[in-house]
Amino acid sequence: MILRLRSLAPNAPAEKLETLTNFAYSVVWSNDPDFRDSEENPWAITLTHFPLESLSDAARLLNLYPKMSLYRLLLRLYPYELVLERTKEINDGKTGEVTAVEEILKKSGFRIEKSPKLTKKLPKSVKGLLNYVPIESQEVVLSEMLESYEVGKDVCLIGGKGSGKSTLVSRFSDILGYKVEPIVLFKDMTSRELVQQRSTKDDGDTTWINAPLIRAALEGKLALLDGIDQLHPSTLSILYRLVHDRELQLHDGSRLLRWDRYDTLKTNNGFTDDILNNVHGIYRTHPKFYIVATACPPHTARGGKSQKQWLTPELLSVFFYHQMPEITVDEELEVIEMFCSTGGLSEIMEKMVRTARSLRQSNESSKKSLASSLSTRQMIRIAQRSERFNAVDTGHGPFEEISRACLARFLPQLNKDELESTMAANGIRPTVRKGSNITKRIEIFDNLLTIGNTRAEILGDTAFKSKVPQLLFYNIQQHVVALEELLRDYLLGQHLLLVGNQGVGKNKLVDQLLYLLNRPREYIQLHRDTTVQALTLQQNVTDGVVYFEDSPLVRAAREGHVIIIDEADKAPTHVTCILKTLAECGEMILSDNRRIVPKTVMEQHYQHLGEEELHKIIPLHPEFRMFVLANRPGFPFLGNDFYSVLGDLFSVHAVDNPSFESEMELLKKYGPEIPLEFLERIAKAFGDLRTLADEGTISYPYSTREAVNIVKHLQKYPRDTLSEAIDNIFDFDVYNNELRKTVRRTLKKHKLEPTEGILLRKRYTDEGELKVEMIPISELPTLERSGTLNPLRYSDKKFTESDFGGPKHGKVDPNGAPHVGGNTWAGGSGGRDTAGLGGVGGPYRLDSGNPVFQVSDAVKQALSPEARKMARAMAQKAFDEKLLEIKMSKYEGNVYEEYLAPIRPQIAALRVILNSLQAKAKERKWIKHQTSGDMDDTKIIEGVVGEKNIYRRRQDENPEPGDPQQKPKRLMLVVDVSGSMYRFNGYDRRLDRMLECALLVMEAFEGFEEMFQYDIVGHSGDDYKLPIVEHGKLPRDNKERLDIMRIMHLHSQFCSSGDNTLEATDEAIKTLATQVEDFDESFVIMLSDSNLERYGIPPKELSKILNSHEDVKSFAIFIGSLGDQAERLKLQLPPGKAYVCLDTTKLPQILQRIFSETILA
Repeated sequence: MILRLRSLAPNAPAEKLETLTNFAYSVVWSNDPDFRDSEENPWAITLTHFPLESLSDAARLLNLYPKMSLYRLLLRLYPYELVLERTKEINDGKTGEVTAVEEILKKSGFRIEKSPKLTKKLPKSVKGLLNYVPIESQEVVLSEMLESYEVGKDVCLIGGKGSGKSTLVSRFSDILGYKVEPIVLFKDMTSRELVQQRSTKDDGDTTWINAPLIRAALEGKLALLDGIDQLHPSTLSILYRLVHDRELQLHDGSRLLRWDRYDTLKTNNGFTDDILNNVHGIYRTHPKFYIVATACPPHTARGGKSQKQWLTPELLSVFFYHQMPEITVDEELEVIEMFCSTGGLSEIMEKMVRTARSLRQSNESSKKSLASSLSTRQMIRIAQRSERFNAVDTGHGPFEEISRACLARFLPQLNKDELESTMAANGIRPTVRKGSNITKRIEIFDNLLTIGNTRAEILGDTAFKSKVPQLLFYNIQQHVVALEELLRDYLLGQHLLLVGNQGVGKNKLVDQLLYLLNRPREYIQLHRDTTVQALTLQQNVTDGVVYFEDSPLVRAAREGHVIIIDEADKAPTHVTCILKTLAECGEMILSDNRRIVPKTVMEQHYQHLGEEELHKIIPLHPEFRMFVLANRPGFPFLGNDFYSVLGDLFSVHAVDNPSFESEMELLKKYGPEIPLEFLERIAKAFGDLRTLADEGTISYPYSTREAVNIVKHLQKYPRDTLSEAIDNIFDFDVYNNELRKTVRRTLKKHKLEPTEGILLRKRYTDEGELKVEMIPISELPTLERSGTLNPLRYSDKKFTESDFGGPKHGKVDPNGAPHVGGNTWAGGSGGRDTAGLGGVGGPYRLDSGNPVFQVSDAVKQALSPEARKMARAMAQKAFDEKLLEIKMSKYEGNVYEEYLAPIRPQIAALRVILNSLQAKAKERKWIKHQTSGDMDDTKIIEGVVGEKNIYRRRQDENPEPGDPQQKPKRLMLVVDVSGSMYRFNGYDRRLDRMLECALLVMEAFEGFEEMFQYDIVGHSGDDYKLPIVEHGKLPRDNKERLDIMRIMHLHSQFCSSGDNTLEATDEAIKTLATQVEDFDESFVIMLSDSNLERYGIPPKELSKILNSHEDVKSFAIFIGSLGDQAERLKLQLPPGKAYVCLDTTKLPQILQRIFSETILA
């Protein structure tokens, strides 16, 4: 191989060719079992196959640039940081795969350069690219892309959302003078759609039409394959011959032939182009044809959510790979400044950029997901808005801008807290509003619309006047403020995305804005069966001929109207992603091969087209806008996360329910004859219900729409009672027992009594007959919580082996006085022989509620093995006696309520979370757009015109939001019942919290057995798999749950010292790993104090266990801490794997985050 490369590249340095080739073959051999076991093998891991086919292209590149960095060249062939896993531990956890590769590279003579410098001046643009800021780190990548172009190797540009891929490709094509053919790739795209499509002629005959990729090959354009990571590998395979050989067999029987072979064939045989094309079906691939692909990085390389590794060994040989660099803060500010007219950015903008940078550089997946909302593109948008409008609106500052961009209103509380703490760390805090009592108004004067402080010109009447929305709208203050925000982004030329719960007025707001501006609109509502074709064209068959009618989206683009895309979250994200190029650069290719093109592109590339070609071009009207409406993702609306996929391309607005004052203002408009007292009660009740939804106590956020409907009912039917009007809204909730109780309690609080027939009765069937009974209202007794916290104190008492007289319970002090350092009284502290806390030699722990003094570990070592054995035997005997007492005891409701009362709201919140969990495991379902299988009756028209992908078939697929679970989820809760839990309970109530956590799970999971199965396993110094709640043997009533808590408390009091945290967690993960096929998802959650260092347990060992099985999601929650012990331990564990919970009320939020992050992964 080396000799062949030397002959191919005589100017290339021999040592570089040899180094590169040796490394390539060592990677290949790492997959060979014989080499893997030999002493010559430098690898401790098996690596992804190296693309040996690309070595020839690399040699030709070295021949042109002998001094180029060998390491940078290697990254084009083998981008190991994206292929391998940085966090996957090897060599007993000492290093990761990426680190291992870099160590071998250094030994092999590669000089690793993470931030290379620009070494040559780039050529000037042909046409000149507007708003391009030359940043050195990106110019380096651009220069390397141009080098790859010189050897004819197609390239793939990899970078995150909003990192500048599209801009860099535009600069690349601009320098080379290319006309770009943008091709948006999507999940369900077939190889047929990528190459050729069926259509019909005017006489009804079917014909093949070349897809944009083939047209680019014939016309010598740059084919931009946008989103190559979305395509299925089987679809990508059709590209391989086109990339390597520039030849391809087409579906209509014709084929593309590389230009040199075509020219030779034409010359040698005396053929004309007409004969080759029309007789032999052979077409010439243009010599200037070039492919640039773009993709997001595989998440396995970035420590984010788990996702398929699209960068396969087969694909590695297709392109040279170039990675978008992470620009510096100064570079990002330079880019943002370019887009601001005044030049110069404020200190505030720099703080915002640094906040975004902090989120991007975090290793935690939750913060990385927030960072995607603060891309450079979004920061430019914020800067433009701040520059133009914030001078007149001092109440909307950087805190509000970042919160809005991240949709902080709909974030889980923990994620919201993280965002706000990151902002605070960078000096960004909520803006103190000045003049907040000033009422904003809507005024129209002299053809000018004024909303608050923002003005816009009103469009004159057009032939489309009938498409201007007309609606009933009341100008309440909160909606006026929202309209002003929408108008500002409209004036900046932005496309808008409105996200909010159902019934908050998203449609009314955009329709009212368009009414005020006199703007015609088109409307399209998406749904789960919306396809890419349906979004752009509507097909009809007349007399056997297929006619394509423009969809509302295309009509709006052509006429300059506003397109309202409603329910955008309901359509599959691979369908809505085709809006990307339309929102980003104003281009879109339609199903009938027409294309929407902006005016600037028309002037550059479409000036000399014939009439037939011009007919296929739809000029994009400069006034075209997209207003996209979507519900927040997930439960209870069960939509796709449109915002995470395309939100970066839109100016985002979170639409919330009105404040109490604004809602009262609205209700008075709808019910002018209804007493004010009634309206206030309705508004306050709905406010409380929404607060409960925010807290997680109920799942559905009751909206203004429901409140208005009650008022409209009373206004129109004044003889109906308030109870009857309320029943119309809440009837459905009667079937959810817990929701019914919560809603009833909230309504009664505001004297809104539902009728006895609805919320106060329980419906059930008995032998097929519907029966109704009254629900009794029972009030459980509430008892006070025990004790105050005792600070940690240390004893200077010293004992020798002769001081110990044997374990005993000790005398009981009738006065409960504190006893320190002795050996007489039970419940003493820092002493010896007796039951107590902080001492040594006693049989078991006993807390008298007095201050605790802790003897040193050195004193404890003085106890003889015989004395330890006697103490353990006495403890076991006492434990067995207490256990028998528990089994024989009666249920004590007051004791149970003592633990239940403080966590009752958290139980309700956790039950809401469990209700919202979605299916994760793959399931058998119908897959459309297939070339074989059962006929899909919704694609009859496509069948008429000869399309092949008109079938559907069953196969395993990931579930969609809202799909029912086919299998239950599985949770194993590993709880710490070691002696330290009892010992330090007086210090921070860690044992109380552990019992509350166990009770929280037992209570909340009751009734969810078909959705979620659990068991609870304990560990202490005695054992690592104590069965506390066995799988399939769940507690049936309060008595059994109380007994379980007593046993946990008792074990912690009487067990031996020691820690089995690692063994218990490892055993739990191994147990569930053998059962993963039986469950939708499997979780191990370890609840423990953070007292690992006392037993010499290194955090790295726990990290290794938590990551030991990819199909079992494992997490640690620390519920006790001496000082900042828990926080320090959390920082040493893998990001997102550890949480600190020193307040039981936070546990549902932590569980929600654990469950939701694995679902979104």
